[in-house]
Amino acid sequence: MPTLFRLLITLGIFAGLVYGAMFALATYVQPNKGEMTVRIPPEKLNRPAL
Repeated sequence: MPTLFRLLITLGIFAGLVYGAMFALATYVQPNKGEMTVRIPPEKLNRPAL
């Protein structure tokens, strides 16, 4: 039984660390806002149908 409790406590601590890291990333990291343009060559737009 002590091994089961040790496993559950270890998994709980790990889950808490993962949750804390996700919360910190969602709270403190701000995404860059801006327009993005990607040039597509004309050869890729006018492909013949198969």
